[in-house]
Amino acid sequence: MNEKQSKLRAKDGLYIAMMIVPLVVAMIIKIVTTPASEGISISGARIFLEIPMPLMPLLITEAQVNSWLIMITILGVCLFLTNGIHENRGDWRQMGAEWLVEKLDGLVGENMEPVFHASYAPFVGAVMSLSVFSSLMSLFGVYPPTSDLNVVGGWAILVFILITKNKLKAGVGYYAKGYLEPIPVMLPMNIISEVATPVSMAFRHFGNVLSGSVISALVAWALAGASAALLGWLPGFLGEFPYLRVGLPAILSAYFDVFSGCIQAFIFSMLTMLYISGAYPGDELEARKARLAQQH
Repeated sequence: MNEKQSKLRAKDGLYIAMMIVPLVVAMIIKIVTTPASEGISISGARIFLEIPMPLMPLLITEAQVNSWLIMITILGVCLFLTNGIHENRGDWRQMGAEWLVEKLDGLVGENMEPVFHASYAPFVGAVMSLSVFSSLMSLFGVYPPTSDLNVVGGWAILVFILITKNKLKAGVGYYAKGYLEPIPVMLPMNIISEVATPVSMAFRHFGNVLSGSVISALVAWALAGASAALLGWLPGFLGEFPYLRVGLPAILSAYFDVFSGCIQAFIFSMLTMLYISGAYPGDELEARKARLAQQH
């Protein structure tokens, strides 16, 4: 093994650690910080730290910590897939990375105008991967950041900023005029419609992920109670073991955490592309170019 291969393998080990260690850390934090309790417990993200600020305290929550750990994991995956990449390499990792990039570019190209929006592919890929990884965290008993409205709301605000940026490309006057169409009396409704875009995106994603977690927890609790009622007469450990919780909660988790989580990530990404692309005033800009061409 030459020196170059040794360096590549050392980097591979580092990147694999970046993928695994954050998950282990999140699980340890969950175990250490969760107080002992009996029965079912459904609550939001725990607050780890409050930092005093002028207007209101800055809260460091479980969702924020897990989001950063997930971003480290995603970074490790990207670095692992692209480690030692070159034109003639052609191994499974490079082919996997190229396939992901091609699929993402194709998805963005189909739903956005490639001429104007090709640069949005990294943003869409980041949102989709972060959403998928966040929802999958619940498979390991870790609080999924997508169950926190503040996290998903932050993504929606970023999308709203990009939507507004595109609308402003035709000028502030054209953007303000849009609030008065089709008639000026529609101004309040147009403002509500504009604000409703990020709100609906955030609540749709947050609500579907949270409802899945709540339903899974309630079903697991109900099955444990049914198991105790039906088989609690068995002696010792045999009577305490929740037999009815074996199987069904895992199936529900596979649906809500894997299938539903991936679907919600896809829907959020699709809405991101459609809203941003639809906000681009292409017709107005083309009309301005035509008018300028006629004047000259």
